[in-house]
Amino acid sequence: MSAQPAPTPASTARSSAHAASAARPFTRGELLSALAIVVIWGTNFVVMKTALRHFTPLQLGAGRYLFAVLPLLFFVRPPRLHWKWVVLYGLTQGLGQFGFLFTALRAGMTASLASVLMQTQVFFTAIFGFVLLRERPARPLQVGLALAAAALACFALPYLLPHAVAAAGSVTAVGLVLNLCSAACWGASNIVARKAQAASTGFDPLSLVVWASVVPVLPFMGLSLWLDAPDARWHWLQADAWSWAAVAYLGWVATIAAYGMWTALLKKHPANRVAPFSLGVPVVGIAAGMGLLGEVLSGWQWAGIVLVAAALGCVMFWRRR
Repeated sequence: MSAQPAPTPASTARSSAHAASAARPFTRGELLSALAIVVIWGTNFVVMKTALRHFTPLQLGAGRYLFAVLPLLFFVRPPRLHWKWVVLYGLTQGLGQFGFLFTALRAGMTASLASVLMQTQVFFTAIFGFVLLRERPARPLQVGLALAAAALACFALPYLLPHAVAAAGSVTAVGLVLNLCSAACWGASNIVARKAQAASTGFDPLSLVVWASVVPVLPFMGLSLWLDAPDARWHWLQADAWSWAAVAYLGWVATIAAYGMWTALLKKHPANRVAPFSLGVPVVGIAAGMGLLGEVLSGWQWAGIVLVAAALGCVMFWRRR
């Protein structure tokens, strides 16, 4: 049996810093930031539905990030990070997460249910964290993953057994799958943020969000020219003031403000401690979708929502040994 290498001072310091980060409680300011994120992201889905009346999903993606980078790009310095982390964060959090999400909302996903399904990013974060960061999931997280799997079964049954299970309402199977792909990309971006923090602890989270927002703009534009129907390419010129206000909200508030606060929390705490704060987002999202858009959820969807809430609550509130 080969001897284990002795720990170096650098590795010991990193381990000590990680342990201190895991043990430190959230400050009042950090909790207020988490509450603001919940409100912003909870209403975010209704705003997306509004914008998608006059924009294709790919056009909305390009518009969101154009608003996100202008005019802050001229005032915020580039992050003190290797460029690969900026590109990876921009591709996972920008092109991946919102490319899939906007397409899901156009393909038959309601704002109410989208706000719930996006919270499965907690469990994608845990899975990616285990595979890539060797963050072993605790017992509450393992139970939460089992409950989340049961929730996904409730959402999928109307499509797998259409003659035996009640219909899924206005939600399509394609919209469901695309929404889960979006949540997986969000989980991947959480891991990228953690890896970036480990590589350079002194970077500014806001600068990462601003400069990473440059990354998806050209891919969104290119994909729009390639995939959007010719008669839809100029439909955005007919957008009303509310649609443009929605794009500005998505770029300046939901991207720069909210993701800046989110990345700041990820910089100071492990990903599997920050992710459960999104527990409140579906509460706001369901209320906004049903109250402002008149959306209706089926019985199986409500069952899945309860299971997702139980899974997130298990992760967040179960006392760890």
